[in-house]
Order: sequence, then structure tokens, then C-alpha cells
Amino acid sequence: MGTNTPFRSVLLFFFIVLSAFCKSCAIEVEANQTIALFVNASEVSAKTIPETLFGIFFEEINHAGAGGLWAELVSNRGFEAGGPNIPSNIDPWSVIGNESSLIVSTDRSSRFERNKIALRMDVLCDHDGANMCPAGGVGIYNPGFWGMNIEQGKTYKLVLYARSLGPIDVSVSLTGSNGSQTLATTNIVASDVSNWTKFEVTLQAKGTDPNSRLQLTTIRKGVIWFDQVSLMPTDTYKGHGFRNDLFDMLKKLKPGFIRFPGGCFVEGEWLRNAFRWKETIGPWEERPGHFGDLAEDLGAAPVWVFNNGVSHNDQVDTSAIAPFIPEILDGIEFARGDAKTKWGSVRAAMGHPEPFDLKYVAVGNEDCGKKNYVGNYLKFYAAIKNAYPDIKIISNCDGSSGPLDHPADMYDYHIYSSANSVFATAQKFDKASRSGPKAFVSEYAVTGNDAGKGSLLAALAEAGFLIGLEKNCDAVEMASYAPLFVNTNDRTWNPDAIVFDSSQMYGTPSYWMQHFFIESNGATLLSSTLQANPSNSLIASAITWKDTEDKKYLRIKVVNFGSDTVKLQISIDGLEPNSIQASGSRKTELTSANVMDENSFGVPDKITPIKNGVDDVGEDMDIVLSPHSLTSLDLLINSKNIRIVGSGSADKASY
Repeated sequence: MGTNTPFRSVLLFFFIVLSAFCKSCAIEVEANQTIALFVNASEVSAKTIPETLFGIFFEEINHAGAGGLWAELVSNRGFEAGGPNIPSNIDPWSVIGNESSLIVSTDRSSRFERNKIALRMDVLCDHDGANMCPAGGVGIYNPGFWGMNIEQGKTYKLVLYARSLGPIDVSVSLTGSNGSQTLATTNIVASDVSNWTKFEVTLQAKGTDPNSRLQLTTIRKGVIWFDQVSLMPTDTYKGHGFRNDLFDMLKKLKPGFIRFPGGCFVEGEWLRNAFRWKETIGPWEERPGHFGDLAEDLGAAPVWVFNNGVSHNDQVDTSAIAPFIPEILDGIEFARGDAKTKWGSVRAAMGHPEPFDLKYVAVGNEDCGKKNYVGNYLKFYAAIKNAYPDIKIISNCDGSSGPLDHPADMYDYHIYSSANSVFATAQKFDKASRSGPKAFVSEYAVTGNDAGKGSLLAALAEAGFLIGLEKNCDAVEMASYAPLFVNTNDRTWNPDAIVFDSSQMYGTPSYWMQHFFIESNGATLLSSTLQANPSNSLIASAITWKDTEDKKYLRIKVVNFGSDTVKLQISIDGLEPNSIQASGSRKTELTSANVMDENSFGVPDKITPIKNGVDDVGEDMDIVLSPHSLTSLDLLINSKNIRIVGSGSADKASY
């Protein structure tokens, strides 16, 4: 050992020098990016944030509803996918058997006038004789929306309508993806079904398979018609038909409003297939679709977007728009009228006697600039205001840069762009009018190469944009990300907030980013200023909010959009000394090693908010911001120790 002493001395000296060098580097990097944030916690200069500032937008795109939030497991349950004419497209239904044993076709024999297509099975084989049916029988199967998620122990309600020229014996089964494993089965047996007959059965699964299918088979020769075949799990949210896991993802956002049903879904490619609300009410067998009491279940204010006589490819001249107006007034009465009104009574008969709290309507979607939009809008505006003067009406035309040439309570603003552009647009509403209509930013997202399939970079740019909206809450009333959902098997639009398939889901970073703004609705916006921000890579805001236990917090949100670590020097004025409590304060961060990182089914929580306690708190404090990060600092404060500074008056405590 003694012979190595000189070498050990040299080695020790080397490590001391290296350690000192590295320490020097770390200090230099930290000091190189030091930015000051000044927060005025006095509520004299504060603003109240609207209760509805941050919400959600639901549109039937990417199979968000059918095959998504709506828990129906059968795809094309009424065989109407091919339209009202025959032969119809029965996809994804498929045939079990061959042409020697079974012929499957469609005809217009349904009992439902609005859904006339029914499926006909000519069963040529029998349970005995020369042409015996194969083992397991012949018939049809439905794989649902890229697989039915059947779980062991759970129950499923099947409803179908059938008709036959003779007795029927139909086996109803839930099987694995290739039909070989039976997860649940029962039989429908009837001697007289010469008229359309409704059958309901409950199936309890004895196995699990996320790619299951529903089979309807028989070994009895004859002709059978099927129509309106529905399979629903019995454990949907409140029994309202919503898939529990996806609904829970929405509920955790605590949205202040929900905009529905579109989007472009409202317009339609042509007016003949534009959204019509009256086609969505009544028994499900007689209408195209239904998504239940979504806004009410979420506790969110509904924002109804309706067609104004304009589609993507055709439009109604203003001189001929009059017949469209009663349709919308009837829709508002359906939502708001008491149970004695014509359309309020229809709602009550459907099981909802109390009116819905509809206070917002949007006239069209992205239609401003089209020939007849403003003329049509004015007709709808006058009629709605005359009947419902309290309803706030939203125009498609952008009023952020100059006054509108028509009356409106709000104007719609959409932004889909690169990350840099969306981040820079945080200042969009700094100079917007505070006296005219407020903005409804009903669709925002980073798109293109920056977005990937939901990147951290996109989420940070969007967070910066939302902080800009929050700081301009006296000019902006509402904001919602779009689109909300995507079934990974039908990515019509990219990116999206929540990704799912038949059995699993995850939130993209853009979904988790929105969690940082949940407490902003109805909170108090404080005056805050960033100094020494030469690259404009930081944006910050400050609010005060209360939790469910009435504890009061001062929240500082900061986006570091740059690639350097930043030391943020925070100075808070307007608080009594020592009013910030370390116990209960916390720091939450959204970041990752690579700015293009994404979540996935394999690693759903790669980028999610990470919470830690904060020890060294006070009116003056430093925090370190990671590169490419969104940070929230929640400081628990004694609410009695906020100083309100009035002009020419002494400081006083606020209670």
C-alpha cells in the first residue's frame, strides 16, 4: 500500500480540481439564467377569473363517442352504415358459415320508420338431415369497435329485435377474437316471432378478452331477420351509458363548460347530413345516436353549437333561412322549457323533468367569411334574444383585433399551429377590447411535426398560451382543447388529449397540462411581472384559490419553454410576514428528458405531473425551473394575512 502513496496523492488532487471545476460549471449555468418574478398578492388590483374559463370540447371525431365514451359495444347495431338504401353495408358484421349453409342480405323491412334497414339470414342447413349445420351453427358476428372489451365477472345487457317465418333457437355468445373461446352464452328460443319481437338477455362473462366479439348463431333451418342489436356493460357511469374509465378522465379535469356537438360535425359536408338535434331524441332504436347527460354529469355549463344553414359545401341564402330558426328555438325549449311546454314535455318524458341550465349557444362553426353567415347569424341572434334575452350568443367571427360589425356576447377564436407560434400567441389578447364581446377560444392545439402523437413540446406551448389567456381573463371567457378523444384505431385527427382502445387509455401531456389550470376557474388573478427574460422563453401567472377544505393557496405557474435551467427569484408583496406555510406547500412539475417525449399504452405515465413538498418558502424565495418544463408552486397561506393596499389609505387585513 505504501508504495502507491504518490499516485494516490496525484489522484486525490485530480478529483479535487475536477470537483471544483464541475461545481463552478453548475453555478455558472444556474447564474446564467436568473429571472425575477414579482407578484402583488394584494387583491385591490386583482381580477376575478370566470368560473367557465377552462372547459372541454366534445365532438364526434376519431370515434370519440361511438366506440369511445359511449359504452355501446356493437358497431353498426342497426345495419344502417350503408345508408337507407339496399343492399346496405353491414360492416363490421361478418358471416359465420358459407353459401351452402347461409345467405346474409339486407332489406327494408324494419319496424322502425327512421331506420328501415334490417338484416336477413336465410339459413339453409339444419340440425339433422342431409345438410347439417356445422358444429357451433351458422350466423353472424360483430367485433365491435376494433374488439369488445369483455371482463370476467362483469355483466352485459343484450337487446335485439328479431322476426322469423317459424320458430327460432338462436345462440347468443360472447367469444374470443377468433370465436373459439366462449366467454358467455345463452339462448333465445321462441315459437312465434312472426312480428318483430324485442328480446333482452343478460350475459355474465366467465373470462376476459379485450378483443372479444358477439355471435348470433343457429342450427335451425329457416329465415330470421335481426335489427337494432345492442350490447352494453351494465356498470356504465350512473347508468347513463358512459364508459367509466374515459368519463373519469373527463371528470378529473373539472371542466367549467362543455362545448358540443362540434365542430365540423355540426356543419356536415352537405346540409342534408348536417347535425339535427331532433334526430337524437326518442327511443334509441329510432334515432342515429345518443350520448346522454354528459354536461350535467360533469357539472359543466353546456355550450350548444348549432347549424346556421351553412355546411362545408352548400348554404342557405338569408332570404330563405326563416324555416331553420324554429328548429333552434325548439331546441332551446327542449333544454330550458318547463315540463308543460311542447318540447320541455318531451324532455320530461325522457326522464329529465327539470330544465337544463343552457346559457350559451354558438351560431355555427368556422363559418365567418362565408357568403351568408353574417346575414343568417343576425336572423338567429334576433330570434333567440327575443325569446331568451339572457342567453349568451357566440359569433364565429374573430373580434380580437377589431370590433365586430354585428352584435354578439362572445366571439369564437381557433388556433392550430406550431409550438413556437402557439407559445407566442400568449400575448394575442393583451390589447383586445375589454368593453366588447369576450373571446371564446373553443379550439386550440399544437399540430404538425411539433405535436407528434402528443408531445411534451406541444403541451408546454399550449400551457404558455393558456397562461396568456388566464392573464387576459377580463377579455377571454372560455377556452377548450381540441380534439378531446381519439380511438387509436381511427386517428382521423392528430394529436388529441386522451388516447384509448377497447380496454385501456392514457392522457397525452396536453391532457395533463390542463390539470394545472383546474383551480383557475373562479379563482383570483394576481398581478405578476417577469423581469430579465431576454429570450422570452418564460411566461408566468399567479392566482389565489381555495381547496375543498377552504384552505387558501397562492399558485404560481411558470412555463420554461427554453432549453436552459432557470433560477426563478420570486418576490411576493402584499402578504404579512411569515404568512406562507411550508407545511402544505408543494411544487408540481411536468417535464421529461426529451422535449418530443410522449406517453403511450406501454408507458402511459412517462409524462405526468410530479408533486414534491417545498421547504424553503417565504415572500422572497428561489426555485429552479427545469429546461422545457411547466411548474406550479402552490404556497399555503394564512388567508387573514393578505394586505389590501388602497389608494391613500392604510393597509388592512382581508378576511
